[in-house]
Amino acid sequence: MSTPFAIDSALTAGMPAFPAEMAANMAAQTQALGDQMAEAWKAVASLNVAPTALADLQSAYLKQSTELWNQMLGGGSAKPQAPDRRFAAPEWAANPGSAYTAQMYLLNSRTLMQMADNLEGDEKTKARIRFAVQQWVDAASPSNYLALNPEAQRKALESKGQSITKGLEHLWHDTRQGHVSQTDETVFEVGRNVATTEGSVVFENPFFQLIEYKPLTPKVFERPMLFVPPCINKYYILDLQPENSLIRYTVEQGHRLFVISWRNADESIKTATWDQYIDEAAIRAIRVVQEITGAKTINTLGFCVGGTILSTALAVLAARGEKPAASMTLLTAFLDFTATGVLDLFIDETMVAMREMTLGPDSPGGGSLLKGQELATTFSFLRPNDLVWNYVVGNYLKGETPPPFDLLYWNSDSTNLPGPMYCWYLRNTYLENNLCKANKVTVCGEKVDLKKLDMPAYLYASREDHIVPWDGAYRNTQVLGGTTRFVLGASGHIAGVINPPAKGKRSHWIGGAAQPAQAQDWFDKATEHPGSWWTDWAAWLKGHAGKQVAAPKAPGTQQYKAIEPAPGRYVKAKAS
Repeated sequence: MSTPFAIDSALTAGMPAFPAEMAANMAAQTQALGDQMAEAWKAVASLNVAPTALADLQSAYLKQSTELWNQMLGGGSAKPQAPDRRFAAPEWAANPGSAYTAQMYLLNSRTLMQMADNLEGDEKTKARIRFAVQQWVDAASPSNYLALNPEAQRKALESKGQSITKGLEHLWHDTRQGHVSQTDETVFEVGRNVATTEGSVVFENPFFQLIEYKPLTPKVFERPMLFVPPCINKYYILDLQPENSLIRYTVEQGHRLFVISWRNADESIKTATWDQYIDEAAIRAIRVVQEITGAKTINTLGFCVGGTILSTALAVLAARGEKPAASMTLLTAFLDFTATGVLDLFIDETMVAMREMTLGPDSPGGGSLLKGQELATTFSFLRPNDLVWNYVVGNYLKGETPPPFDLLYWNSDSTNLPGPMYCWYLRNTYLENNLCKANKVTVCGEKVDLKKLDMPAYLYASREDHIVPWDGAYRNTQVLGGTTRFVLGASGHIAGVINPPAKGKRSHWIGGAAQPAQAQDWFDKATEHPGSWWTDWAAWLKGHAGKQVAAPKAPGTQQYKAIEPAPGRYVKAKAS
């Protein structure tokens, strides 16, 4: 098969002569990109593609590439056939060489992805190859290279080289900080203009600080609320700005709220295990909330892996005959790891065994830290054009400083994890899916059975979530033992969750009381409602919160005195 940017002599025979100078310029511009794409082309073509499918792809490719060449010769429209914001600037259409480069890149991208789709083999192998090809294709975009990006070139000329100078400064800054800047991080400071809801740290141990938030109503519900955020990120995604803070919203609804702020793991807890995160963090937090408030039962919420931790902790307590949770809310969380989406591509026995040898309890030193930047980079490359190459082009090629955005500031504030804890999680959830199997795993000395979690549960998922696909999160309805309310929100893993009612954005779907086994069956009968899911959740939670009582005048108790104001020290610690 011809390489992506090669034009077969048989195709060009009889074509009118193209201006030599322009042809030479086009050849120079496309050569570097052609070399890169040719390597990807050869790699995919060398795999086993059905002969009929390969022949069809060859025929379609040659036809379309010829049409593009003739279009350029005839001075036809240079705009890409499908909208692509990478090539939306007028400079791409104004320059014939750049227009042709963009068009051929898009054609090659489509063809390579179609070849990956037609590979013969098991589904996981095919999906891995598709993911790898997509990464290569996105990296090879001509927009990512100054020599091929006419928009960046124009800016360099107009600024007399200042944009290039600024871009090099940004590159040097990001090299020193260890990650690509997605926002102007100098604008934000935890505790000053993010994570500002008023509260106090009332307990701490080596794993977490517990924050009690100051009531914003004269009366509060008698049953307190505990949030368990993900330990792979910092808790203040739930408290970015006052207007988009789920923490502040919950307090405004009259709930006495406590939130776990995880420690950014360092050498002192590098050997910590999953059992310790359950016993010394989640269960300990439940106990402290009960002791401070005097409440026999509390309402609970877990977000992402925080939901997995919370559910495991409550299952351990259930095995001991304890039921401290009057309700449980899970936001974009897995309990059944059957359908984990793109993350499943990274995980197999070889990968997990390697992690166990290098990070787990049997590794040298009894465990090592999983660095936060590694996790952050992995998640960014799940959406490379939006979270990587977009900033490479803006920051380095154009010399632009990315605009302030609180969510992206949080996204860059990575956290480390203890290796043994992480390895247990990988093997028993993503790899072997043991957690949802009754009595399959032992945690804190107890056999875990999630069916024993018979409290009412509110289960939220986001329709466009690429980290916790909504149909995978829906499986939680079949795992738990109590009544469940499943709600599906629009948008993705974060934007779907952080969707305050005042913004009037997006929508959500609510189904009937019955929860069919298949997610699509639920969706087919669900009703779409405009706006945020928060109001539905608040109404549901109110029914489990008990009567209202006078709000406490001070945080904590004599035993649990305020240690420091929220957000506390732990959340401010940076990953090393």
